[in-house]
Amino acid sequence: MFGIPGKAPVTLTPAAVAQIEKLMAQKGASALRIGVKKGGCAGMEYTMDYVSELDPMDEVVGQDGAKVAIAPMAQMFLFGTEIDYEVSLLEAGFRFRNPNVTEACGCGESIKFRDMDEAPGG
Repeated sequence: MFGIPGKAPVTLTPAAVAQIEKLMAQKGASALRIGVKKGGCAGMEYTMDYVSELDPMDEVVGQDGAKVAIAPMAQMFLFGTEIDYEVSLLEAGFRFRNPNVTEACGCGESIKFRDMDEAPGG
């Protein structure tokens, strides 16, 4: 797996923990799986799905009663990300504060990561 031994690949704010616990209970899910896929105006989008069974290749982060499974193909893109849940007058949703993002569209739903050939040492 990617990352630093003993350090969680993602962190959850208390608001995110509360919302994930609520969603898991409502859907009878064992975890919320987070991934990335191609799409959006910046090239990639986050994905979130309820899962009843964990994939052995998922990186699992448990915090209080919340459990997040990180899909294998997303692990290197999400390392170091803080996941929050914000509520405003007009919208509510998860926010990803991801140090690996090099560009984001105006709506914040589409992101771009450093191309692999631009990566340090590559």
